[in-house]
Amino acid sequence: MATSRFLRPLTLAATGVGLAAAMGVALISPASAATVIDGPVDLGTASTYGVLGASAVTNTGPTLVNGDLGLSPGTSITGFGGPTDGVVNGTVHQTDAAAAQAQQDALTAYGTAASLTPTRTGLDELNGLSLSPGVYSGGALALADTGALTLAGDADSVWVFQAASTLTIGSGSRITITGGATSCNVFWQVGSSATLGTAADFQGTVLAQQSVTATTGATVQGRLIAQNGAVTLDTNTINASTGCPPPGTVSETTAPTITSPPPGDATVGEGYTATITAAGNPTPTVTVTGLPDGLVFDGSTGVISGTPTTPGDYAVVITASNGTSPDATQTVTLVVGQPAPAPSPSPSSPGAIPAPSASTPAAGNATPPPGTRANTPGGLAVTGTDPTMAMTLAGGLLAAGLVVVVIARRRARRS
Repeated sequence: MATSRFLRPLTLAATGVGLAAAMGVALISPASAATVIDGPVDLGTASTYGVLGASAVTNTGPTLVNGDLGLSPGTSITGFGGPTDGVVNGTVHQTDAAAAQAQQDALTAYGTAASLTPTRTGLDELNGLSLSPGVYSGGALALADTGALTLAGDADSVWVFQAASTLTIGSGSRITITGGATSCNVFWQVGSSATLGTAADFQGTVLAQQSVTATTGATVQGRLIAQNGAVTLDTNTINASTGCPPPGTVSETTAPTITSPPPGDATVGEGYTATITAAGNPTPTVTVTGLPDGLVFDGSTGVISGTPTTPGDYAVVITASNGTSPDATQTVTLVVGQPAPAPSPSPSSPGAIPAPSASTPAAGNATPPPGTRANTPGGLAVTGTDPTMAMTLAGGLLAAGLVVVVIARRRARRS
């Protein structure tokens, strides 16, 4: 299939597949794709219009149009100018040369948008999608009642939606643009007619081949352009996009990559943190599954935290996605170990003398209680006796012995 001037070919930058066996890490990221769109759809003079109809422009209630309002080739504009009618904060071009030129420029823009090579086909229901910049096509495109569509990019990002038949935006639905992107670069090329439901919050420029109907309370950040039919309004607010980048501004999307090192191992009962980061355009969304009990992942901060409770080997899968294929996936074996055992008290060394306690009398200051063993200066042990009494008794016995010896010697001399 030939590639339009507007959409450059996909470029692939190989990132390779690595296996870090020693760390238990498997990386699944075979390639990185970049889609480059060569600028927004050029609306020409139609860019200043909030509403541009072909057969008629009909309004009910206090609609507010911040931008120009035009009609060509029809002649009927109703519901503006009265005290309870709509208000146009711009110029009204009713069947004049300016409106005719704007319709011609819108027709050119419609053809450009319809000719683009899609980056994704087969769309129908848009609810719950988060789409990176690119070209998206389907038969009848629809956003369900109270549904949500997110467009994630940057200031130069461009989205083109190709609906072969109708575009239906449900009541109470919302289109959200993030990352600095704006409604300037969101285009809805519709093969027949478009309808915006009650109180819908819509973003972008509708280029409908037939008619556009905005029901009660719907708001538009962009433009409503009908090339052959009428634009019908009812108590709406329409803000024509302003400050838009010129045609030719490049919009690029790149597939995500995980840029943080694998999270390390953990220990039961000990606090744990690890931070996961990823890169890509638009900013990727990161998910983490398979965490041990006690650990949680905060997608807004990218932090795994908590206190693990159960030991084991856990296969943790980290995925980063931003709508541009392929997603980046990292599988890590996170080991949760038991805490180290507390050290046992060291036994006393043989022969060691325990330090005296406050209740232990100092040596020589007190008499041991009865029944204890005390060493005497001669190395003899006296058991169960006061050492003072023992010495006194010994001295008495010695004295008595000396007396006996003296008496015995005197008797020997007399005889």
